Amino acid sequence: MKFIFVTGGVVSSLGKGLAAASIGTLLEHRGLKVLMQKFDPYLNVDPGTMSPYQHGEVYVLDDGAETDLDLGHYERFTSGVLSRMNNLTSGQVFDSVIKKERRGEYLGKTVQFIPHVTDEIKGRIHQVAANNPDVNVLITEIGGTVGDMEGLLFIEAIRQFSLEVGKENVCFIHVTLLPYIKAAGEAKTKPTQQSVAKLRELGIQPDIVICRTETDLDEDNRKKIAMFCNVEKKNVVAFRDVDHSIYECPLDLRRDKIDRLVVDKLGLGHTPTPALEDWERFVQRVIHPKNKVTIAVAGKYIELQDAYKSIYESLIHAGAHHDTKVHIIRVEAEAIEERGAKEVIGEVDGILVPGGFGDRGIEGKILAAKYARENNIPYFGICLGMQIATIEFARNICGLTGANSTEFEKNARHPVICLQEEQKGVEDMGATMRLGSCESILFAGTKASDLYHNADRIHERHRHRYEVNSDYQDQLQEAGLVISSVSAKEGLVEIIELPKHPYFVACQFHPEFLSKPNSPHPLFAGFVKAALDKALSEA
Repeated sequence: MKFIFVTGGVVSSLGKGLAAASIGTLLEHRGLKVLMQKFDPYLNVDPGTMSPYQHGEVYVLDDGAETDLDLGHYERFTSGVLSRMNNLTSGQVFDSVIKKERRGEYLGKTVQFIPHVTDEIKGRIHQVAANNPDVNVLITEIGGTVGDMEGLLFIEAIRQFSLEVGKENVCFIHVTLLPYIKAAGEAKTKPTQQSVAKLRELGIQPDIVICRTETDLDEDNRKKIAMFCNVEKKNVVAFRDVDHSIYECPLDLRRDKIDRLVVDKLGLGHTPTPALEDWERFVQRVIHPKNKVTIAVAGKYIELQDAYKSIYESLIHAGAHHDTKVHIIRVEAEAIEERGAKEVIGEVDGILVPGGFGDRGIEGKILAAKYARENNIPYFGICLGMQIATIEFARNICGLTGANSTEFEKNARHPVICLQEEQKGVEDMGATMRLGSCESILFAGTKASDLYHNADRIHERHRHRYEVNSDYQDQLQEAGLVISSVSAKEGLVEIIELPKHPYFVACQFHPEFLSKPNSPHPLFAGFVKAALDKALSEA
């Protein structure tokens, strides 16, 4: 197995994760089997208890791991199916080391950062490699910025690792900022020089330097960076701002042939030039679509781009599938409470209510679901969005005044949404929800069954504590709500729909975690198709 380590310098949010994912895309298109992982220096065991304002969305894997959102990029850009082994935090490292010390596994030795903590980090790389013997290249992104105190142990660990497996089997890639100073009218290389110098102080000489830049990288700057950073000129790569979509990133990096540089460094130069025709066609459908729909996303963290990252990407995938641009209107749920759904949402082709926690904006989301139901606007509810739709239906169609979720009203008169039985008594908040992939049964003759091409069973990823209360299922169904899928093991409601509506589908799971560029999730594809039908009928 060959190993690529991607580090970042100068500032955060450079697109290091996208660079790593794009390299994975290019290597896969060369016929190599690629797997990716992320090392995060923060002390949280995982991001599951972190606010979206701190971290963006929490991305959930098949095995229930709550991980960094960059793992979403990894799974969307490559074919690798990741597990909890593919995301390591300082919190996990120190937790493991302390537990080993308490069990006496260090045989009385003084436990130190080196070698015990660095060995723990290296052990994760070795373990992932051992668990995936068919993988050709393992790409590991190191979170944070070189020079940060919390990342030093990870940098030291990968330095040691490169010596143990042989430098010929390792490629170090450093992503830095090449700022354009408008007043001077030129890009400045000094931050890149300083960042690489800091990395070299820590014992790592990058093989490739990727310069994040607003403009192209001219030859003078390329030469200057090569000289001061001790790399070959051809190994200084521009990573430009893309015009339309993050899915242009692999094509942009391909301009400087970064995949060729990587395979040459790792002795994999026999692999063919990447066949990117399918990817290019997808990008063209994103950039130059024939149609357009407007979708309102009514949420709680709507001002944060990363809070619903996978949902926005899934809408792009579905839009490209239908040769359609999805114009997203971000609607603050609290604004709907104050001014009403019609005024805030207005004329749209579809309404999506995403997942979330807490009672802020809940009544606004309920009004959004009602607005969609009453006006035949395609509606798609995800997780909390399904619970919202159920509450709205119970109140306004079943006549259950006071229907609510016990999450928002503990002593609700009609608790149509309630805490799962196994969640009662749970005190720890981290990794205690219903998490990961679960099998569900699809009922024939339903909209959901049609969308899944008449499959009788599906596997979808979950992240929630509350469910539709089974005591109310019969009453909801008698009033016209169709339950089109239930979990295979417990019989919990997974998908609901309204049969006489153009598209009113809501699911308890998170389909956005399984959508990919050339393989949109069927529920997103169906939602965008319904929105497109509405838009075309009104054109």
